[in-house]
Amino acid sequence: MSVALRVIPCLDVHDGRVVKGVNFQNLRDAGDPVELAARYSAEGADELTFLDISASSDARATTRDMVARCAETVFIPLTVGGGVRSVADVDALLRSGADKVGINTGALANPGVIDEIAAVFGNQVLVLSLDARREPGMASGYGVTTHGGRKSAGIDALAWAREAVERGVGEVLLNSMDADGTTDGYDLEMTAAVRDVVDVPLIASGGAGTVEHFVEAARVGVDALLAASVFHYGTLTISQVKAGLAEAGFEVR
Repeated sequence: MSVALRVIPCLDVHDGRVVKGVNFQNLRDAGDPVELAARYSAEGADELTFLDISASSDARATTRDMVARCAETVFIPLTVGGGVRSVADVDALLRSGADKVGINTGALANPGVIDEIAAVFGNQVLVLSLDARREPGMASGYGVTTHGGRKSAGIDALAWAREAVERGVGEVLLNSMDADGTTDGYDLEMTAAVRDVVDVPLIASGGAGTVEHFVEAARVGVDALLAASVFHYGTLTISQVKAGLAEAGFEVR
């Protein structure tokens, strides 16, 4: 039985505002997170992903009151990431109103935290936020990055995705750092490579610019399509994306 594709706007938050740049550089203000969350919910978003992009680099926890305000405003699943390092961090975010929690830098520093979180909350709440880019020195050709794509983790992206799923993440959010914010299309090659090694739901992220880009990524076999710039700046609406996917033969919600 096929599962309907999810379309997910991503809210990258820095200092309490939604921002967007290209390859995480030259960030531009894109609005208030709670207002945008409400708009996307009304427009038919299936979920929202909320990433505090400065949480890890500034060594501070995600702003929980903002999560709580978003959760009070919208009634679709909310995934929250940024600065998550422990069972206690996950607990606090879930109590604030998150449905799922994304983990990246914290898990790279301590892979065992995935096992701990999954043991307490189950794998359905844990999303591996995988910021990857082409890195010729890696066995697969893809490496993991941290701190908003600014640092190489020195770890093969495919090996890490496999390990994280074995440890208990229930979903993988793959963000191509090479494609991020470019609006030139998803990194289909990298997405397909990750699809081949993980059996949990896969979310494609990074590079969407046209409806056709969403369709191309859907053909790779992902379960959800995430985008930011095209929605924030009004290039595309969620309903346009869903109509294009449906026209291409995909089931949408």
